[in-house]
Amino acid sequence: MFSTPERHAVRQRSARALGLTAALLVGLNLRPAVTTVAATLEEARLALELSAVETTVLATLPVIAFGLSAPLGPWLARRYGVGAVLLWSMWALAAGLLIRVLWPALLLPGTFLVGAAIMAAGTLLPQFLKSLDASGLWVGLSSMSFGVGAALGASLVSPIYAASGQRIDVAWGVWALPALVAGIPLLVGVIRMRSEGGAPPPQRPALDFAPRATRTMALLTLVFGLQALLYFAMTAWMPLLLLDRGHDSAQTGWLLAWFSIAGFVPTLITPILARRRAVLVWVGPGLGIAIAVGMLALYFSSNEQVFWVVGGLGAVQSAAFGLSISLIVTMSANPSTAGVVSAVGQGVGYAFAGVGSLGIGLLHTLTGGWMLSFAVMAVLGLVLSVVVAAAIRRPVVDVAVKPALSQLQSDR
Repeated sequence: MFSTPERHAVRQRSARALGLTAALLVGLNLRPAVTTVAATLEEARLALELSAVETTVLATLPVIAFGLSAPLGPWLARRYGVGAVLLWSMWALAAGLLIRVLWPALLLPGTFLVGAAIMAAGTLLPQFLKSLDASGLWVGLSSMSFGVGAALGASLVSPIYAASGQRIDVAWGVWALPALVAGIPLLVGVIRMRSEGGAPPPQRPALDFAPRATRTMALLTLVFGLQALLYFAMTAWMPLLLLDRGHDSAQTGWLLAWFSIAGFVPTLITPILARRRAVLVWVGPGLGIAIAVGMLALYFSSNEQVFWVVGGLGAVQSAAFGLSISLIVTMSANPSTAGVVSAVGQGVGYAFAGVGSLGIGLLHTLTGGWMLSFAVMAVLGLVLSVVVAAAIRRPVVDVAVKPALSQLQSDR
């Protein structure tokens, strides 16, 4: 029989394993809602009789929702706990995915709910990983799960669409099931925590920002926003570029999946490399330069070259995402700070990404071609390189989280 300390250690290891499993499952669900739409955007436009503007809004609305709903996850987490809010996010994601296909009139509201649920979960994952004391490997695995989910969505949606008799509601709605599955370990964790009396008390914290911390957070926000803009602009508009060049929907879906698959290993190893200062100084800024080169290469590539160019671009963009998540985790002194940095960085960053991705699409609509859109994205890649170089030289952020006066009085 285990002694009391041994039983406590076993419970802690079990809880940590459950939490890490939940983090991977949540990550798997944070991209299919975006890539499934991107891979079947033309089919959706025809089936739902959408105008060009409505199609553009549909493609970019989740990212816009990311920015508008950014404070929601951290606000709820302070009152009910990170695990509980992650669970609710998965349930809300499943509901949004079903709403937008069961009631076509609610296509855009349902899509906004999907984006808000993804944002809540994505914002809280760094804080969740920090609370689990996740290693660089686990941060990498969690980041990689985003790419795995994106690849699954992009590669499977067209076959599901064809097998269902070309029903866009089935092709999109089936992705509610993985979201419900992701909630299972979270539900177990929440029930276990509450049975052991470990639920966090409600908090209304006041944040103490030092000027140095504010500058670092601004740079981390720019890093996250720039890489997110470039990623979601590519996810939304690359399929249309490929369709314009003569590829069919199935081919564009597989190339979009390849864009994510090529990033599996880079996303995994980047957070590990990011903890090595000597490597980070060169690799971090180099990613932005590689993205700029990749954008230009994709625009000028032939159909015979596009497979390799898409793979290379997917690798460096996924690495940039892994770097941005890793910087949020490693440059935060504690879980509370990670939650604040994640909320600010991802919230403002995604708002910037949503507007920017929409702008990239509108540039194409206004000019009738893709040259200006890809030139702008190449320039943004170079800007990302400069911002990363500045961010990695900043000190670790420590935001003091203090109970508000009303909370202190209620505790007396």
